[in-house]
Amino acid sequence: MKFDSILSEINGFGRFQVTLFLLQASSRFTLPCHFLLNNFMAAVPSHHCDIRTLEDGEVFGNLSLQQKLAAGIPAEQDGTLSSCQMFTQPQLQYLSGSNSSEEVDTVTCENGWVYDNSTFKSTLATEWDLVCSRKGMNKATATVFFIGVMIGAPLFGFLSDRFGRRPVLLVSYLSSLTFAVVSAFSTSYIMFIIMRFFTGVSLAGISIISIALNVEWCCIERRTFAAVIISLDWTLGNWLLVGIAYYVNEWRMLILGVSSPLILAIFTWWWLPESARWLMANGKGEAAHHYIVQCARMNDRSKYISTITPEALLESSEDETGHKKYTITDLFRTPNIRKIAICSGIVWFGVAFTYYGISLNITGFGLNPYLTQFIFAFIEMPMKIAVYFALEKLGRRYCEMGALISTGLCLFINIFVPIDMWLFRTIVAVLGKSLSEASFTIIYLYTTELYPTVVRQNGLGYTSFLARLGVSISPLIVLLEDTWHVLPAATYCGVAVCSGLIASLLPETLNTQLPELIEDIEKPRRQSTKEKEVR
Repeated sequence: MKFDSILSEINGFGRFQVTLFLLQASSRFTLPCHFLLNNFMAAVPSHHCDIRTLEDGEVFGNLSLQQKLAAGIPAEQDGTLSSCQMFTQPQLQYLSGSNSSEEVDTVTCENGWVYDNSTFKSTLATEWDLVCSRKGMNKATATVFFIGVMIGAPLFGFLSDRFGRRPVLLVSYLSSLTFAVVSAFSTSYIMFIIMRFFTGVSLAGISIISIALNVEWCCIERRTFAAVIISLDWTLGNWLLVGIAYYVNEWRMLILGVSSPLILAIFTWWWLPESARWLMANGKGEAAHHYIVQCARMNDRSKYISTITPEALLESSEDETGHKKYTITDLFRTPNIRKIAICSGIVWFGVAFTYYGISLNITGFGLNPYLTQFIFAFIEMPMKIAVYFALEKLGRRYCEMGALISTGLCLFINIFVPIDMWLFRTIVAVLGKSLSEASFTIIYLYTTELYPTVVRQNGLGYTSFLARLGVSISPLIVLLEDTWHVLPAATYCGVAVCSGLIASLLPETLNTQLPELIEDIEKPRRQSTKEKEVR
């Protein structure tokens, strides 16, 4: 007795499923808020050396602020004040605008920095002076967070496949909120990155469990629509982040603000159902029957469940699974699922690496960071609507290939566009960002359809691990511009195109039943082998 057959009888996309999506919306709003939080929390405002040591002189003390800066801080080639250097002695000759060829001694900032707080009242950079020689430490805050997500993905994937989606999801809610709040009250940089690491570990559970739980309750015909609707939570969370960040420009309060939806998520958890697919696959017929009956009643299909009994469900699940416990190693035991695991892992790495390479560089387009983030979020809505129709017509494989290769093309074009053409650069970047978001939307749905129920969370955990590995590296790629200014964009472009080509090796899953067992994936190969023997 396949679960998809049961869903077709009790309505696989009714009030029960809509309620399930809404109950998880608040927790999913938190994901983009935290994943893209560094755009605001770790922003680096304009800054220059604190020149208090040069103000002792009588002449220098009588100068205006602008004159003091001109005499105390060297200018860059573009005319702006240096962010990291200061003169050892006041250079009053620069006040007259003369450009002396004489070498002037400079030193790194001796008394710290003065920051422009007109946009951000405080950030990680201003809190612990993570600028100049310490700017790598600022980038590392994002890397450490995504390493946490990388570790948490397979961990929560294993736990939810072993103990169920619902209880592990609650653990993820509680731990995410706890570590986020503690990180907001960090008293040192080390304490902060440790707390951010564990916040990332915890949020990984919400990321992979919620999508699987939603898709596992949907029928074949509405699975695409459901996945796209669920992905809109990310877009709405993006808008929420922009709104909160605009009004809360102090990084500690910003963390508390973007974490607050988890409080609502903890309360709504009590009404969440367990995945009946998982219950059946693990021989829990009584519990599966309870939720199936609940679904049928909410969808006004009670008359169709009279022939469905806990005993029948238990007998079916025992015949199919034999109560076998599955682990992540089962993703590589047999040929077909091994191919899926390797190819999907590479694609996930490319999708995440490219998406966050664009998303975490919102200051590189010449616009206000709030406006850039809003535009990036705004374009996602029409793109996801287009993704729905494309998935229904073209299928998952071709859409994933097209989205990734087109993203790479946009990045390639921007390599040759001068920085002063900020409007054209922004338009191309927004198009690339929307295409990379489309690739993310597709790959989440695609992955849940590729892996069978008994290892679906392990599969999502494994692919999410590789994705977060890509995300962890992605912020650091920007530092390569010190070697060659086009190297970061060229790297993102190459990874996007290569992963798009790898996606062509995955099987199509449009309008197919979700596989329950690994044997369901290996079966086509076995059948084709038998046919060859007969011939």
